[in-house]
Amino acid sequence: MDFHPTEEQSAAADLAARIFRDLATHERLAAAGSGSDAELWKALTAAGLIAAVEEVGLLGLVLLLEEQGRTTAQVPYAATCAYGVLPVARHGSPAQRARLLPALGTGEAVATGAFPARGRITADPDGRLTGTVPAVPWLRDATHVLVPDTDGALWFVTTDAPGVRISAVETTAPWAAGALTLAGAEGERLGGPRAHDEVLSAARTAFAGLQAGVCAGSLARAVEYTSIREQFGRPLSTNQGVMLRAADAYMDTEAIRVTAYEAAWRIDTGLPAREHALTAAWWASEAGKRVVHAGQHLHGGMGADLDHPVHRHFLWGRQLDAYLGCGSELLAELGALVSDPVPAGAAIPEGEDA
Repeated sequence: MDFHPTEEQSAAADLAARIFRDLATHERLAAAGSGSDAELWKALTAAGLIAAVEEVGLLGLVLLLEEQGRTTAQVPYAATCAYGVLPVARHGSPAQRARLLPALGTGEAVATGAFPARGRITADPDGRLTGTVPAVPWLRDATHVLVPDTDGALWFVTTDAPGVRISAVETTAPWAAGALTLAGAEGERLGGPRAHDEVLSAARTAFAGLQAGVCAGSLARAVEYTSIREQFGRPLSTNQGVMLRAADAYMDTEAIRVTAYEAAWRIDTGLPAREHALTAAWWASEAGKRVVHAGQHLHGGMGADLDHPVHRHFLWGRQLDAYLGCGSELLAELGALVSDPVPAGAAIPEGEDA
Protein backbone atom coordinates (compact mmCIF):
# COMPACT_ATOMS: atom_id res chain seq x y z
CA MET A 1 0.00 0.00 0.00
CA ASP A 2 1.19 3.47 -0.86
CA PHE A 3 -0.97 6.36 0.31
CA HIS A 4 1.49 9.05 -0.71
CA PRO A 5 -0.39 11.43 -3.02
CA THR A 6 0.89 12.02 -6.49
CA GLU A 7 2.06 15.46 -7.54
CA GLU A 8 -1.29 16.04 -9.28
CA GLN A 9 -3.28 14.95 -6.23
CA SER A 10 -1.27 17.18 -3.90
CA ALA A 11 -1.61 20.17 -6.23
CA ALA A 12 -5.36 19.69 -6.50
CA ALA A 13 -5.75 19.37 -2.71
CA ASP A 14 -3.67 22.50 -2.10
CA LEU A 15 -5.74 24.47 -4.59
CA ALA A 16 -8.99 23.22 -3.05
CA ALA A 17 -7.75 24.15 0.43
CA ARG A 18 -7.09 27.72 -0.70
CA ILE A 19 -10.47 28.11 -2.38
CA PHE A 20 -12.43 26.63 0.52
CA ARG A 21 -10.45 28.68 3.06
CA ASP A 22 -10.99 31.91 1.16
CA LEU A 23 -14.66 31.51 0.30
CA ALA A 24 -16.22 29.13 2.87
CA THR A 25 -16.02 31.66 5.69
CA HIS A 26 -18.22 31.70 8.76
CA GLU A 27 -20.05 34.79 7.52
CA ARG A 28 -20.78 33.34 4.07
CA LEU A 29 -21.89 30.00 5.52
CA ALA A 30 -24.20 31.73 7.97
CA ALA A 31 -25.73 33.77 5.15
CA ALA A 32 -26.24 30.69 2.97
CA GLY A 33 -28.66 29.06 5.41
CA SER A 34 -29.46 25.59 4.09
CA GLY A 35 -28.69 26.48 0.48
CA SER A 36 -25.54 26.05 -1.55
CA ASP A 37 -22.94 28.73 -2.28
CA ALA A 38 -23.18 29.48 -6.01
CA GLU A 39 -20.04 31.64 -6.02
CA LEU A 40 -17.96 28.92 -4.37
CA TRP A 41 -19.31 26.33 -6.80
CA LYS A 42 -18.36 28.58 -9.71
CA ALA A 43 -14.84 28.99 -8.29
CA LEU A 44 -14.39 25.21 -7.96
CA THR A 45 -15.50 24.56 -11.52
CA ALA A 46 -13.38 27.41 -12.90
CA ALA A 47 -10.35 25.92 -11.14
CA GLY A 48 -11.04 22.56 -12.78
CA LEU A 49 -11.45 20.76 -9.45
CA ILE A 50 -14.47 18.76 -10.57
CA ALA A 51 -13.08 17.67 -13.93
CA ALA A 52 -9.79 16.83 -12.19
CA VAL A 53 -11.42 14.02 -10.21
CA GLU A 54 -11.41 11.84 -13.31
CA GLU A 55 -7.61 12.12 -13.33
CA VAL A 56 -6.78 12.05 -9.60
CA GLY A 57 -9.08 9.11 -8.86
CA LEU A 58 -10.92 8.23 -5.68
CA LEU A 59 -7.89 8.74 -3.45
CA GLY A 60 -7.49 12.21 -4.90
CA LEU A 61 -11.18 12.87 -4.30
CA VAL A 62 -10.82 11.81 -0.66
CA LEU A 63 -8.03 14.37 -0.27
CA LEU A 64 -10.19 17.05 -1.89
CA LEU A 65 -13.21 16.23 0.27
CA GLU A 66 -11.08 16.46 3.40
CA GLU A 67 -10.53 20.09 2.49
CA GLN A 68 -14.24 20.65 1.98
CA GLY A 69 -14.99 19.01 5.33
CA ARG A 70 -12.54 21.22 7.20
CA THR A 71 -14.65 24.25 6.29
CA THR A 72 -18.06 22.53 5.94
CA ALA A 73 -18.36 24.31 2.57
CA GLN A 74 -21.92 24.16 1.30
CA VAL A 75 -21.54 22.95 -2.27
CA PRO A 76 -22.62 19.64 -3.91
CA TYR A 77 -19.01 18.63 -4.48
CA ALA A 78 -19.04 15.20 -2.82
CA ALA A 79 -22.33 14.21 -4.46
CA THR A 80 -21.40 15.39 -7.97
CA CYS A 81 -18.09 13.55 -7.88
CA ALA A 82 -19.21 10.36 -6.10
CA TYR A 83 -22.48 9.94 -8.04
CA GLY A 84 -21.59 11.70 -11.27
CA VAL A 85 -17.97 12.03 -12.36
CA LEU A 86 -16.57 8.74 -11.04
CA PRO A 87 -19.53 6.47 -11.96
CA VAL A 88 -19.75 7.89 -15.48
CA ALA A 89 -15.97 7.69 -15.95
CA ARG A 90 -15.78 4.09 -14.73
CA HIS A 91 -19.10 2.58 -15.83
CA GLY A 92 -20.47 4.83 -18.56
CA SER A 93 -20.52 3.96 -22.24
CA PRO A 94 -18.30 6.00 -24.56
CA ALA A 95 -21.35 8.04 -25.59
CA GLN A 96 -22.32 8.68 -21.95
CA ARG A 97 -18.79 9.74 -21.06
CA ALA A 98 -18.59 12.10 -24.03
CA ARG A 99 -21.94 13.69 -23.20
CA LEU A 100 -21.97 13.81 -19.39
CA LEU A 101 -18.38 14.29 -18.23
CA PRO A 102 -17.82 17.70 -19.87
CA ALA A 103 -21.10 19.03 -18.43
CA LEU A 104 -20.26 17.71 -14.97
CA GLY A 105 -16.72 19.08 -15.15
CA THR A 106 -17.86 22.61 -15.94
CA GLY A 107 -20.59 22.57 -13.30
CA GLU A 108 -23.32 22.89 -15.93
CA ALA A 109 -24.59 19.52 -14.66
CA VAL A 110 -24.83 18.71 -10.95
CA ALA A 111 -25.29 15.10 -9.85
CA THR A 112 -26.42 13.36 -6.71
CA GLY A 113 -27.45 9.84 -5.76
CA ALA A 114 -30.61 8.32 -4.30
CA PHE A 115 -28.59 6.14 -1.95
CA PRO A 116 -29.04 4.04 0.09
CA ALA A 117 -31.63 2.31 -2.09
CA ARG A 118 -33.51 0.31 0.56
CA GLY A 119 -35.71 -1.23 -2.16
CA ARG A 120 -37.87 1.79 -2.93
CA ILE A 121 -37.46 2.22 -6.71
CA THR A 122 -38.76 -0.23 -9.31
CA ALA A 123 -38.04 -0.22 -13.05
CA ASP A 124 -40.27 -1.58 -15.80
CA PRO A 125 -38.86 -3.22 -18.96
CA ASP A 126 -38.85 0.16 -20.73
CA GLY A 127 -36.67 1.80 -18.07
CA ARG A 128 -39.52 3.72 -16.46
CA LEU A 129 -38.90 4.23 -12.75
CA THR A 130 -41.45 4.41 -9.96
CA GLY A 131 -40.99 4.92 -6.23
CA THR A 132 -39.81 7.35 -3.59
CA VAL A 133 -36.66 8.19 -1.67
CA PRO A 134 -37.41 10.39 1.36
CA ALA A 135 -34.13 12.31 1.52
CA VAL A 136 -31.49 12.78 -1.18
CA PRO A 137 -28.56 15.12 -0.40
CA TRP A 138 -28.18 18.19 -2.62
CA LEU A 139 -31.17 17.09 -4.70
CA ARG A 140 -32.47 20.67 -4.92
CA ASP A 141 -29.24 21.64 -6.71
CA ALA A 142 -29.04 18.58 -8.96
CA THR A 143 -29.71 18.29 -12.67
CA HIS A 144 -29.14 14.51 -12.59
CA VAL A 145 -29.76 11.91 -9.91
CA LEU A 146 -28.28 8.40 -9.94
CA VAL A 147 -31.04 6.01 -8.91
CA PRO A 148 -30.60 2.33 -7.94
CA ASP A 149 -33.63 0.09 -8.46
CA THR A 150 -34.69 -2.94 -6.44
CA ASP A 151 -32.60 -5.24 -8.65
CA GLY A 152 -29.41 -3.21 -8.13
CA ALA A 153 -29.40 -1.62 -11.58
CA LEU A 154 -28.31 2.03 -11.82
CA TRP A 155 -30.24 4.67 -13.74
CA PHE A 156 -29.50 8.32 -14.46
CA VAL A 157 -32.60 10.48 -14.22
CA THR A 158 -32.74 14.17 -15.13
CA THR A 159 -34.48 16.08 -12.37
CA ASP A 160 -36.66 18.15 -14.73
CA ALA A 161 -37.97 15.12 -16.64
CA PRO A 162 -41.68 14.22 -16.74
CA GLY A 163 -42.64 12.00 -13.81
CA VAL A 164 -40.01 13.47 -11.46
CA ARG A 165 -41.14 15.41 -8.41
CA ILE A 166 -38.83 17.02 -5.85
CA SER A 167 -39.91 18.49 -2.54
CA ALA A 168 -37.64 20.27 -0.08
CA VAL A 169 -36.43 18.37 2.97
CA GLU A 170 -34.35 19.79 5.80
CA THR A 171 -31.75 17.41 7.18
CA THR A 172 -29.42 17.75 10.16
CA ALA A 173 -26.73 19.25 7.92
CA PRO A 174 -27.67 21.99 5.43
CA TRP A 175 -27.26 19.87 2.32
CA ALA A 176 -30.08 21.32 0.14
CA ALA A 177 -31.74 17.90 0.40
CA GLY A 178 -35.02 16.86 -1.16
CA ALA A 179 -37.52 14.03 -1.29
CA LEU A 180 -37.54 12.28 -4.66
CA THR A 181 -40.76 10.87 -6.14
CA LEU A 182 -40.70 9.05 -9.46
CA ALA A 183 -43.90 8.22 -11.32
CA GLY A 184 -42.94 6.44 -14.51
CA ALA A 185 -39.90 8.68 -15.01
CA GLU A 186 -37.53 7.74 -17.82
CA GLY A 187 -34.12 6.52 -16.70
CA GLU A 188 -30.86 6.01 -18.59
CA ARG A 189 -29.09 2.77 -17.61
CA LEU A 190 -25.54 3.14 -16.33
CA GLY A 191 -23.09 0.23 -16.09
CA GLY A 192 -23.59 -3.49 -15.60
CA PRO A 193 -24.64 -5.76 -12.72
CA ARG A 194 -21.62 -4.92 -10.54
CA ALA A 195 -21.83 -1.16 -10.94
CA HIS A 196 -24.16 -0.66 -7.97
CA ASP A 197 -21.86 -2.25 -5.39
CA GLU A 198 -18.80 -0.51 -6.79
CA VAL A 199 -20.48 2.91 -6.81
CA LEU A 200 -21.77 2.38 -3.27
CA SER A 201 -18.30 1.41 -2.02
CA ALA A 202 -16.73 4.43 -3.70
CA ALA A 203 -19.41 6.73 -2.29
CA ARG A 204 -18.95 5.36 1.23
CA THR A 205 -15.22 5.92 0.91
CA ALA A 206 -15.65 9.45 -0.45
CA PHE A 207 -18.03 10.48 2.32
CA ALA A 208 -15.66 8.94 4.89
CA GLY A 209 -13.01 11.30 3.52
CA LEU A 210 -15.46 14.18 3.92
CA GLN A 211 -16.02 13.10 7.53
CA ALA A 212 -12.27 13.04 8.15
CA GLY A 213 -12.14 16.68 7.11
CA VAL A 214 -15.18 17.62 9.22
CA CYS A 215 -13.53 16.02 12.25
CA ALA A 216 -10.16 17.66 11.56
CA GLY A 217 -11.86 21.04 11.31
CA SER A 218 -13.79 20.51 14.53
CA LEU A 219 -10.65 19.45 16.38
CA ALA A 220 -8.67 22.41 15.00
CA ARG A 221 -11.31 24.80 16.31
CA ALA A 222 -11.27 23.09 19.71
CA VAL A 223 -7.47 23.28 19.93
CA GLU A 224 -7.51 26.97 19.04
CA TYR A 225 -10.25 27.76 21.54
CA THR A 226 -8.77 25.84 24.47
CA SER A 227 -5.35 27.36 23.80
CA ILE A 228 -6.59 30.94 24.28
CA ARG A 229 -9.47 30.42 26.74
CA GLU A 230 -8.17 30.66 30.29
CA GLN A 231 -9.56 29.26 33.50
CA PHE A 232 -7.95 29.68 36.93
CA GLY A 233 -5.17 31.70 35.32
CA ARG A 234 -4.04 29.20 32.69
CA PRO A 235 -5.23 28.01 29.25
CA LEU A 236 -7.80 25.22 29.20
CA SER A 237 -5.47 23.24 26.95
CA THR A 238 -3.10 22.69 29.91
CA ASN A 239 -5.81 20.73 31.75
CA GLN A 240 -5.04 17.02 31.56
CA GLY A 241 -8.67 16.09 30.93
CA VAL A 242 -8.81 18.46 27.97
CA MET A 243 -5.57 17.09 26.55
CA LEU A 244 -6.78 13.50 26.83
CA ARG A 245 -10.11 14.29 25.19
CA ALA A 246 -8.37 16.09 22.32
CA ALA A 247 -5.87 13.23 21.93
CA ASP A 248 -8.69 10.69 21.66
CA ALA A 249 -10.39 12.88 19.05
CA TYR A 250 -7.14 13.11 17.10
CA MET A 251 -6.69 9.32 17.07
CA ASP A 252 -10.29 8.83 15.95
CA THR A 253 -9.80 11.35 13.14
CA GLU A 254 -6.64 9.58 11.96
CA ALA A 255 -8.46 6.23 12.00
CA ILE A 256 -11.16 7.64 9.71
CA ARG A 257 -8.52 9.11 7.42
CA VAL A 258 -6.31 6.04 7.07
CA THR A 259 -9.19 3.62 6.50
CA ALA A 260 -10.61 5.95 3.83
CA TYR A 261 -7.18 6.19 2.18
CA GLU A 262 -6.82 2.40 2.14
CA ALA A 263 -10.27 1.81 0.66
CA ALA A 264 -9.72 4.51 -1.97
CA TRP A 265 -6.29 3.18 -2.90
CA ARG A 266 -7.65 -0.34 -3.32
CA ILE A 267 -10.54 0.83 -5.47
CA ASP A 268 -8.22 2.92 -7.65
CA THR A 269 -5.89 -0.04 -8.16
CA GLY A 270 -8.69 -2.47 -8.96
CA LEU A 271 -8.36 -4.58 -5.79
CA PRO A 272 -11.36 -5.97 -3.89
CA ALA A 273 -12.43 -3.20 -1.54
CA ARG A 274 -16.01 -3.70 -0.39
CA GLU A 275 -14.95 -4.74 3.12
CA HIS A 276 -12.49 -1.85 3.29
CA ALA A 277 -15.14 0.67 2.21
CA LEU A 278 -17.47 -0.65 4.90
CA THR A 279 -14.67 -0.36 7.45
CA ALA A 280 -13.98 3.23 6.45
CA ALA A 281 -17.69 4.06 6.62
CA TRP A 282 -17.96 2.42 10.06
CA TRP A 283 -15.09 4.51 11.40
CA ALA A 284 -16.62 7.62 9.83
CA SER A 285 -19.89 6.89 11.59
CA GLU A 286 -18.76 5.71 15.02
CA ALA A 287 -15.57 7.73 15.47
CA GLY A 288 -16.95 10.73 13.59
CA LYS A 289 -19.74 11.37 16.04
CA ARG A 290 -17.33 11.02 18.95
CA VAL A 291 -15.03 13.64 17.49
CA VAL A 292 -17.68 16.25 16.71
CA HIS A 293 -19.22 15.76 20.16
CA ALA A 294 -15.77 16.24 21.70
CA GLY A 295 -15.18 19.36 19.61
CA GLN A 296 -18.40 20.88 20.85
CA HIS A 297 -17.84 19.86 24.47
CA LEU A 298 -14.31 21.27 24.52
CA HIS A 299 -15.80 24.66 23.70
CA GLY A 300 -17.68 24.58 26.98
CA GLY A 301 -20.64 26.94 27.06
CA MET A 302 -19.67 28.39 23.67
CA GLY A 303 -20.29 24.96 22.15
CA ALA A 304 -23.96 25.33 23.00
CA ASP A 305 -24.23 28.44 20.82
CA LEU A 306 -26.00 27.38 17.62
CA ASP A 307 -24.35 30.25 15.75
CA HIS A 308 -20.80 29.25 16.69
CA PRO A 309 -18.74 27.83 13.78
CA VAL A 310 -18.04 24.57 15.64
CA HIS A 311 -21.77 23.79 15.65
CA ARG A 312 -21.70 23.30 11.87
CA HIS A 313 -19.07 20.60 12.29
CA PHE A 314 -21.32 18.95 14.86
CA LEU A 315 -24.29 19.01 12.46
CA TRP A 316 -22.25 17.70 9.52
CA GLY A 317 -20.65 14.99 11.66
CA ARG A 318 -24.00 13.73 12.87
CA GLN A 319 -25.46 13.78 9.35
CA LEU A 320 -22.51 11.81 8.01
CA ASP A 321 -22.85 9.42 10.94
CA ALA A 322 -26.24 8.38 9.61
CA TYR A 323 -25.71 8.77 5.87
CA LEU A 324 -25.23 5.53 3.88
CA GLY A 325 -25.79 3.50 7.05
CA CYS A 326 -25.11 4.15 10.70
CA GLY A 327 -22.43 2.21 12.58
CA SER A 328 -24.56 -0.74 13.66
CA GLU A 329 -25.98 -1.23 10.15
CA LEU A 330 -22.53 -1.08 8.59
CA LEU A 331 -21.12 -3.52 11.14
CA ALA A 332 -23.94 -5.98 10.44
CA GLU A 333 -23.31 -5.73 6.70
CA LEU A 334 -19.56 -6.13 7.20
CA GLY A 335 -20.09 -9.16 9.43
CA ALA A 336 -22.32 -10.81 6.85
CA LEU A 337 -19.78 -10.10 4.12
CA VAL A 338 -16.87 -11.50 6.13
CA SER A 339 -18.78 -14.63 7.10
CA ASP A 340 -19.96 -15.32 3.54
CA PRO A 341 -17.66 -13.53 1.06
CA VAL A 342 -17.75 -13.89 -2.69
CA PRO A 343 -15.10 -16.52 -3.54
CA ALA A 344 -11.82 -15.00 -4.65
CA GLY A 345 -11.26 -15.35 -8.35
CA ALA A 346 -14.89 -16.18 -9.10
CA ALA A 347 -15.64 -15.93 -12.79
CA ILE A 348 -17.41 -12.78 -13.95
CA PRO A 349 -20.20 -13.45 -16.45
CA GLU A 350 -19.70 -12.20 -19.96
CA GLY A 351 -20.82 -8.62 -20.46
CA GLU A 352 -20.61 -7.75 -16.75
CA ASP A 353 -18.45 -4.92 -15.49
CA ALA A 354 -14.99 -6.03 -14.36
